[in-house]
Amino acid sequence: MRAICFYFQIHQPFRLKHYRFFDIGNDHYYYDDFADDDIINRIAQRSYLPANQMLLDMIKENGKKFKVAFSISGTALEQLEQYVPEFIDSMKELADTGCVEFLSETYAHSLSSLYDPEEFAAQVKAHDEKIQQLFGQRPKVFRNTELIYDDDIASMVYAMGFKAAITADAKHVLGWRSPNFLYCSASAPKLKLLLKNGKLSDDISFRFSNPEWASYPLTADKYINWINELPQEEQLINLFMNYDALGELQPRESGIFEFIKALPRFAAEHDIQFWTPSEVVSKFKPVAELAVPYPMSWTDEARDTSAWLGNTLQQEAVRKLYSIGERVRLCTDRRIKQDWNYLQASDHFFYMSTKHNDDGSVHSHYSPYDSPYTAFTNYMNVLSDFMTRVEEQYPTSIDNEELNSLLLTIRNQEQEIEKLHREVEMMRNNIVKDTTGDFPVDEEPVPEPVPEKKEEKPAPKKPESKKPAAKKPAAKKPAAKKPAAEKPAAKKPAEKKPAAKKPAAKKPAAKKPATKK
Repeated sequence: MRAICFYFQIHQPFRLKHYRFFDIGNDHYYYDDFADDDIINRIAQRSYLPANQMLLDMIKENGKKFKVAFSISGTALEQLEQYVPEFIDSMKELADTGCVEFLSETYAHSLSSLYDPEEFAAQVKAHDEKIQQLFGQRPKVFRNTELIYDDDIASMVYAMGFKAAITADAKHVLGWRSPNFLYCSASAPKLKLLLKNGKLSDDISFRFSNPEWASYPLTADKYINWINELPQEEQLINLFMNYDALGELQPRESGIFEFIKALPRFAAEHDIQFWTPSEVVSKFKPVAELAVPYPMSWTDEARDTSAWLGNTLQQEAVRKLYSIGERVRLCTDRRIKQDWNYLQASDHFFYMSTKHNDDGSVHSHYSPYDSPYTAFTNYMNVLSDFMTRVEEQYPTSIDNEELNSLLLTIRNQEQEIEKLHREVEMMRNNIVKDTTGDFPVDEEPVPEPVPEKKEEKPAPKKPESKKPAAKKPAAKKPAAKKPAAEKPAAKKPAEKKPAAKKPAAKKPAAKKPATKK
């Protein structure tokens, strides 16, 4: 038995207006709504909506044996809700079949996993809440922006509670190994890894309608035969592609919809089934650990992050953006929060690529700008204005003022505690002096402990007068001064507390030398 996992991603990018220096400070709305509306409606009508209907028909026709997974960014869902609300309705209908699984990812389809772990975690949480709100599912399998992955990202993803992630089949990582197995992470061994089969995925999304391709035309039975002819032990085929490959990159006239629709029939003839990622993770066991010390992705020939970070323009733009991440997260302004998400979209940096040959042609095909330098200049102008807004509404001084107020409160509390500590220490010393009788004769009595000692007759009377003669009549024991300690010892047992008065008899004996002085 062999399993196929179909994955489709949607991350509709934003078109930034040509934002020049004279706009800064005057117009804080950065997006070309007309272009966004036109692009997303065109793609939805040509691809998303008919593809949704096709998948729904396939699920019904095959007795729910055909299954598929979607990865849709939060910002793409926002645009679809705004411009094509009927797409959300059709996606809900697909979700209700139980044959569609939604993957987790960053809300803004961003590069935050490489620069800002706190932002990364916040976006994943926000995205999953959006998916649950719209489709009633809590994602269990994670896919990062552009399938970017390394050992550090694996540790963060596992710490968030995910049991599996999907990433690319980079040759410099796999070496001789096949992507058609379930692996696990070297840094988080309990995190299972599903690897995209790049060749079989690109045969559909990029080469399907190319008449110069050696395998053209591609039919469903031919494609399934390729999968069936793989070594028997290779039981997992992950097909990951952009959703707009169905109807947009590969136009309807190419027969792409008929091709996809025929796949389940030919797959059933070879006992090839369609599973969701969660089913694969629960039924298959990892064959080996996969160590990825440096980030890899599914883009360009190198399968690394150079598509977004390959030159100084891209690096400077990303560094500048995430330098204000901590301050933006402290903001409560909705517009600033929204702009922050939109400016993180990875496509902005993709357009700044200066690559050549086949990679360069792909970048220029998707870019709305004349050159990478135009893309960089426009983005930095927008980012500069955004940073100015953050500074104006949430200046650093506000944070310092709040911090200083907190520190002042702490200092006041420390002083109060120190004052109480001194008072407690003073009272403790007074109690010790009372029990030992070690009071200086010429010292004035301490006012606070006096009322506490009124019950004890010797203690209050001794400090009240400096003359010992006055104390003895008050105690009514004139014969107890000069005679030996035997007489007071005989009188004291007659009283109620003989044990307490014996030490009291010793106290006047200690004070007689003081009177002689």
